[in-house]
Amino acid sequence: MSFGFVAFHYPAPEHVDAFVAECHQVADAMRSQPGFESVGVWVTPDGGAVVTTGAYESEEAFRATADLAREMDATPDGQSDLEIRPREVHFLVSR
Repeated sequence: MSFGFVAFHYPAPEHVDAFVAECHQVADAMRSQPGFESVGVWVTPDGGAVVTTGAYESEEAFRATADLAREMDATPDGQSDLEIRPREVHFLVSR
């Protein structure tokens, strides 16, 4: 059973490009982690939200990569200085 997430982020309009660049840096680091399956960085057509997605072999693999993300000052919980409202994170399991 795979474990995943979908996260909606709301950076300030003037910070969308910087936020997307940070998301790609974290995504690149995640790709080398054990249990990693996939990652995506998306922007809504109006630029109002950045959506990140990820899939891992297990919740434990995700939790380990979340620790790495925290070391990079990117967290799956909380809010960055570039965001104007709290992110919405939804965790998923495959069936």
